[in-house]
Amino acid sequence: MTDLTESGDYTRLLVDDKEVILVGTAHISQESVDTVVRTIDEVVPDTVCVELDHQRYQSLINKQGWESLNLKEVIKKKQVPFLLANLALSSYQKRMGLQTGVKPGAELAAAARTAEERGMEVELVDRNIRTTLLRVWRKTGLWNKMKVLASLFGSLFEKQELSEEELSKLRETDTLSSMLDEMGSLLPSVKQILVDERDVHMAYHIRNAPGEKILAVVGAAHLPGISRLLQGPEIDPQTIAEITTIPPKTKLSKMIPWLIPALVVALFIGGFFFGNRDQLANAATAWILANGLLSALGTILAFGHPATIVTAFIAAPITSLNPTIGAGFVTGFVQSLVAAPTVRDMEHIGEDLVTFKGWWQNRLARVLLVFLFSSIGSSIGTFVALGWLKNLF
Repeated sequence: MTDLTESGDYTRLLVDDKEVILVGTAHISQESVDTVVRTIDEVVPDTVCVELDHQRYQSLINKQGWESLNLKEVIKKKQVPFLLANLALSSYQKRMGLQTGVKPGAELAAAARTAEERGMEVELVDRNIRTTLLRVWRKTGLWNKMKVLASLFGSLFEKQELSEEELSKLRETDTLSSMLDEMGSLLPSVKQILVDERDVHMAYHIRNAPGEKILAVVGAAHLPGISRLLQGPEIDPQTIAEITTIPPKTKLSKMIPWLIPALVVALFIGGFFFGNRDQLANAATAWILANGLLSALGTILAFGHPATIVTAFIAAPITSLNPTIGAGFVTGFVQSLVAAPTVRDMEHIGEDLVTFKGWWQNRLARVLLVFLFSSIGSSIGTFVALGWLKNLF
């Protein structure tokens, strides 16, 4: 059985034999920070639940988090795309935070810190962000993937200015979820994974948190969904298992990386036996130049080190025929060796990413740009070269 009452700062629910207090916040609002601390002291809950996973929690409380980042290991483990996506989201929030003077997620950190100081239990109830992003990627078609990437990486360099009216609305919404809602309006399946599934995940863990009085601090955009779920029937644990599982790659997605190399090899073999053999050397040269030059050009645009530029030219024609490793992983690794990020780069990555210029000035960000731009250049070069290879026949 559930009941609901509301006050100015929070919503109070009676869920089964527990009292659940929901506080909806904006992630870059000082008023939200003050409200969270005040509500914890007024309500005195047994447990405080916060809209964080372990990774985001550590990034908020550990000021030296970036300094401990092992960039070479990130590249070796092929986690650069995930790191870029994570930075895109945090960069967007950071730019919003500059206009309010509040660090993104400050109210969540304040909730956890205050609860610990008062001797209360702290529960991290959000789904792992890597799981969320991978579920989006694996469950989205190719065309929609392109839309997601355009929206996500467009936010890397978007200059966002807010009016006073828009700033005041931050007290009623969650900026990150607002950005995701914009994506969700174009792609309902994406919104389902980014917002709706997380509502289910958080509602389940709030309902099962220890204690008789639970206070949950969540982004305001999640408040309606979580409230509705808490007033409904209990969520099946099997549902939680399903939405925290990373879907396997489809057979088609496993095959696609091999199709272009197979096509290129088939064109060369076919040209040798059935086409114009005199054009084989020209075709091979075209393949090397198209891949190498465009990947090197991408590296130049990212202000890559000269050694990295040379590496891009050499590696791209080879990696384009090897689906197990892309040109960006090679160039990114070389860039991290010859122009390693400094302590200053690690310490100021958050501040640097809020400006267009900062992405090129910060060595850590520049490694990521080298990875991204050299990969794009190599991909374009592959399709350009395929057009030339038809001259074999």
